[in-house]
Amino acid sequence: MDFELSEEQRAFRELARDFAANEMTPFAAGWDEDCTFPVETLRKAAALGFAAIYVKGDVGGAGLSRLDGALIFEELAAGCASTAAYISIHNMVAWMVDAFGSDDQRRRWLPALARMDTFASYCLTEPGSGSDAAALTTRAARDGDSYVLNGAKAFVSGGSRSGLYMCMVRTGEEGPRGISCLVVEDGAPGLSFGKQEKKLGWHSQPTAAVIFEDCRVPVANRLGAEGEGFKIAMRGLDGGRVNIAACSLGGARACLEAARAHMLVRTQFGQRLADFQALQFKLADMATELEAARLMVLSAAATLDAGAADATMHCAMAKRYATDVGFHVCNEALQLHGGYGYLRDYPIERFLRDVRVHQILEGTNEIMRVIIARKLLEG
Repeated sequence: MDFELSEEQRAFRELARDFAANEMTPFAAGWDEDCTFPVETLRKAAALGFAAIYVKGDVGGAGLSRLDGALIFEELAAGCASTAAYISIHNMVAWMVDAFGSDDQRRRWLPALARMDTFASYCLTEPGSGSDAAALTTRAARDGDSYVLNGAKAFVSGGSRSGLYMCMVRTGEEGPRGISCLVVEDGAPGLSFGKQEKKLGWHSQPTAAVIFEDCRVPVANRLGAEGEGFKIAMRGLDGGRVNIAACSLGGARACLEAARAHMLVRTQFGQRLADFQALQFKLADMATELEAARLMVLSAAATLDAGAADATMHCAMAKRYATDVGFHVCNEALQLHGGYGYLRDYPIERFLRDVRVHQILEGTNEIMRVIIARKLLEG
């Protein structure tokens, strides 16, 4: 067991930290205020390899590990948690194409995804099926060399702006074994989008329903065999949970650092906030919980890299713990700032709004407990 990062890991962590500090932090408040999808910034991130972190090098990927990715996403999220989370989703889709796609599919889609010339979205949740993902009803009926899709997907990050939508659809029986995975490309006949959702946070990424009305998609766009979609979706979510947990770490770390700085200069009752033992203890607990969460996230990433049989459970544990801790640390940082923390002049409230959804997406934290308990109690 070696807790030291390699020289290469330290180098790309520093690269991500510098990118976040120079290309994200100065603009994040404006993106949030104006609901700007920062396309050019995303493509700059892609030029550094951050759009295809786990994708093999033959199609433009960086070929890094899940552990490497967790280090990168923490740094990016310290600049803008919302934008980092979108990059995480894009990476999840790119990895799914690389891991489960044919050689033709990989060469057709991944170079553009790696450059972020094409943006990607993950489409699993529906208006009537959230946590009960296997109950999805969007149906794909085979018609010669095409599928005809009818239904809708909800809360799609990148909805209306992506060029590629990774969609879980029903091609067979009820339940998980009847689900297949189809790549729907922008411009497909019968594809449309709902209104842009007005959200509490995540303002730097568009969110909309994806609607299929007799939407025709080539059979050649199916990833894997019919009936393998749910398995592919869940494999994607294992990595996605580690990534979103790492994004919570980054947002929380930024708030912890801001709280520390504030305590060193803010005075009340004739002394600095940093001199009050009660507040010292609060800061100490925030830092301790954040470090514990970080260790859990990195451990989960390592189990995923190792292909461990219990990797799914560890990913669920890390996602549940780190996203809860992340929100708690942001909330405590806001409290330490007093009324100033509630103002948009300070970044705390933005991080608070952005990390809150991490406890819901990629499987709610209640569902994470279901996954953990099921693994612990299986015969």
